[in-house]
Amino acid sequence: MNVFREYLILVPTVAFFVSVLSKGIYLASIRKLTLAGALGTGGMPSVHSALVTSITTAVGIKYGPFSDLFTVSVVFAAIIIYDALNVRFEAGLHAKAINRMADTEFNESIGHLPREAFVGSCMGISTAFALLAF
Repeated sequence: MNVFREYLILVPTVAFFVSVLSKGIYLASIRKLTLAGALGTGGMPSVHSALVTSITTAVGIKYGPFSDLFTVSVVFAAIIIYDALNVRFEAGLHAKAINRMADTEFNESIGHLPREAFVGSCMGISTAFALLAF
């Protein structure tokens, strides 16, 4: 019995920890490691993308790629990744402009670059396959 196949919630939980740990390692490698940076929004890899692609992949493996649940998961993942790439990225650009004009300290790193979302998505998919393959 595969506990991950039985309790799919464990798959994105593991993907979360893998992607946050990877983000911490990446930040340490460029000498910008802080707890807020590792746990915060934005940056490499996209934890949002890792979470939604891991659960979508797990649902596809368990219920099949033609199931209604998989279809819902794909749409959900597309909305989350689109939001991380576009809406939240633009909000970060607005925060940067406001910070320059008003001498404030809004968080500017709340969105993702395409490569950050891609790496997060790859991590999520590979995590799901690794956990459900056994």
